[in-house]
Amino acid sequence: MHIKDMLAEAERSSRPSFSFEFFPPKTAQGVQNLYDRMDRMHGLGPSFIDITWGAGGRLAQLTYMGKEKVDEALKNAYKAGCTNILALRGDPPREKEKWEATEDGFQYAGDLVKHIRQTYGNHFDIGVAGYPEGCDDNKDEDLLLDHLKQKVDAGATFIVTQMFYDVDNFLRWLSKVKARGITVPVIPGIMPISTHQSFLRRCNHMNCSIPPSWNAALEEVKNDDAAVREIGKGLVAEMCRRILKAGVHHLHFYTMNLAQATSMLLDELDLTPSSERPLKQALPWRQSLGLGRREEDVRPIFWKNRNKSYVTRTQDWDEFPNGRWGDSRSPAFGELDAYGIGLRGTNEQNRKLWGEPTSIRDIADLFVKYLEKKVGSLPWSEAPITSEADIIKDDLISLNRRGLLTINSQPAIDGIKSSNPIYGWGPTNGYVYQKAYLELLVSPKLIDELIRRIGLDSELTYYSVNKAGNLKTNVPGDGPNAVTWGVFPGKEIVQPTIVETISFLAWKDEAFRLGMDWAHCHSSLSPSRHLIQEMMESWYLVNIVHNDFHHTHGLFSLFDGLSVDDLDDKFEIDQNTNEVEVNGISGSKPTGQENVPTNGQASGQSFVVAVSIFSRSFAAAAKSSSS
Repeated sequence: MHIKDMLAEAERSSRPSFSFEFFPPKTAQGVQNLYDRMDRMHGLGPSFIDITWGAGGRLAQLTYMGKEKVDEALKNAYKAGCTNILALRGDPPREKEKWEATEDGFQYAGDLVKHIRQTYGNHFDIGVAGYPEGCDDNKDEDLLLDHLKQKVDAGATFIVTQMFYDVDNFLRWLSKVKARGITVPVIPGIMPISTHQSFLRRCNHMNCSIPPSWNAALEEVKNDDAAVREIGKGLVAEMCRRILKAGVHHLHFYTMNLAQATSMLLDELDLTPSSERPLKQALPWRQSLGLGRREEDVRPIFWKNRNKSYVTRTQDWDEFPNGRWGDSRSPAFGELDAYGIGLRGTNEQNRKLWGEPTSIRDIADLFVKYLEKKVGSLPWSEAPITSEADIIKDDLISLNRRGLLTINSQPAIDGIKSSNPIYGWGPTNGYVYQKAYLELLVSPKLIDELIRRIGLDSELTYYSVNKAGNLKTNVPGDGPNAVTWGVFPGKEIVQPTIVETISFLAWKDEAFRLGMDWAHCHSSLSPSRHLIQEMMESWYLVNIVHNDFHHTHGLFSLFDGLSVDDLDDKFEIDQNTNEVEVNGISGSKPTGQENVPTNGQASGQSFVVAVSIFSRSFAAAAKSSSS
C-alpha cells in the first residue's frame, strides 16, 4: 500500500495515524534486540515504519552513490516488495566536511526523484525531506522551498520534515509550503524525549531550536530520567495536539530505537489501540509483505505464537496456501537449524526468565505465571498472552495446575463483528468465527485415557505425537480443517487458519526442539536440564479441535479428574543404577560434560536494509528476507 493512500485514509476517517523511524544497530545482538522491540511496538498500531541507512554519515546515502549503485539499491527494494521510498540527499561521509556529488551520481534529491519515476513509473510512492528550520549547508528558507517544489514536481508524493520542537515556526513554514502550490501531504517529524542529555544532543546535532519554556521545565529535573520522560511527554503531546488541530493527520516519530518514551507519548495522545481505536488487521495473523507472499491468506494455527519462525521455515516455497487450499504449498519446511528458529535469548537470560525447575509442579507454575501475565514468554510463545484467552483463562490455569501444559489455544467464537477490538479482523461490517482449539503437552501416563475420552465425542478431532514421531489421530484424511473463518460483504468466505497433518508434523519437530533448547540452557549436571529433557523425550504433543463452534468451553470437560501424579516429586539420581528418575521417567545419568546449546543463535549475522526505504508496512524493509 502506498503511503499517500494511508495518509488519505487518515484524513477521510478523521482518525490521526502515526509511524516510526528506526536505525540499524552496529552489532548482531543489537539487531536481534531491535527486531524484538519492533515486534512489541507493532502492537501500538503504526501505519508504517522507515529504516534509515547511513544516519550521521556512517554510510553513503542514495545520492552520494554512483548511478549504478543507486539502481542496484532500487532494484533490491523492488524485489523485496517495498512500494515506498524516501529519497534523501543524505549526509556526507564522516571524512568529508561538505556534501559533494559523485562523478556519476545525483547532484540533488530532485534528480533522484526524477530518475525513480522514469525507471519505475508509479510503483513507488516517493517521499522527500522538508526543512522547517533549514539544513546544515543551507539556511535560505525561500531557496529550500523552491527545491521542495522542484522535488514534488519531479514526482514526490509526500514530505517528511526534520525533527523540530518549535510548533509555531512549523505552522508558519507549513503555510508557506501550501502557498508555493505544494499540495502533497506533509508529515511532521517528532522525536519523543527520553533523557535530558539525549534531547540536547539531538537538538544540537540537528540545529533544532528549543522553546525557552521547554528548557526551563526540563532543566529542573535533568538528572531524573523518569521525570524528564514524564515532563517531556506532556510538552511533546501538547505540540502534537496543536499540529493535529491545524489539519495535519499523521505524525512521524523518530524513536531512536527506544520504545518507552514513544509509547508514553502515544498513550497521552490516546492513539494506542483500544476498544474505541482497535488495531486493524486483514487476517488473524500478521501478514508477510515479501514479494512472493502477498497473496498468502492461509496458515496453520500451530505457529500462532511464533510467526517469524513460520515465515523463516517457509521462505523458500514457490507458492503459499490460499483460500483454495491447493497443492501449491511445498511439503518441505525449512531446516530447524536456520537462524531465528531455535530458542531466543542467552542461557543466562532464559534461566533468569523461566527459573530452574526441579519438578513438574515448578514447570506447571511457570505456565500459570505466563497465563497470569507475570511472565512475558515461554519457549513456545515468544510474546505475552493476548486478551483473546481471557474468556478461557480460568480453564487454562486449571489445566496447567494439574500438569497439563497448554502451549496454544483459542476460544470458540460464534459470529462476532469483524470490528471487535479483541477477536475482530478483516473488512468492516463482517462477522468472524472460531472453533475451540487447544494444544498441550501431555504426560505418557495420561495420553491413553485422554484419547479414550476424545473418542466418546464425535465433535472432537485430535492429533497426538511424541518426539519419536509416533502419531495418533482420529482425522480421516490429510486435508485441512478450518478453525478460523470470516464472512464479509461482497467476498467469499475467508478461512485463514487451519489444522492439518503435514504442518503439524513439521511443527512437532520444532516444538520438541524448543523444549530441548530450553533444557540445554541448564548445565548438564542440573536437575532442571534432565527434567525438561526427559519430558521432551517421553511426553506427547496433542492438539484438539471442537468442531461445534457454539461451545466456548466445550473442550475443558474432557480433562475432568485428570492430573499428573507426583507433581511435586523432585528430580533424583539413583547412584546404584546410574539412572536418573524424574516423576517415574527413567533416563541416563548426567555425564558431567557441559554441552554447547544452540539457542537459535548464529554468529556473525549481518544486518541488511534497503537504502532510506519506507516499508510497505511494519518492518518489511528491515526484514524483507524473512517476510
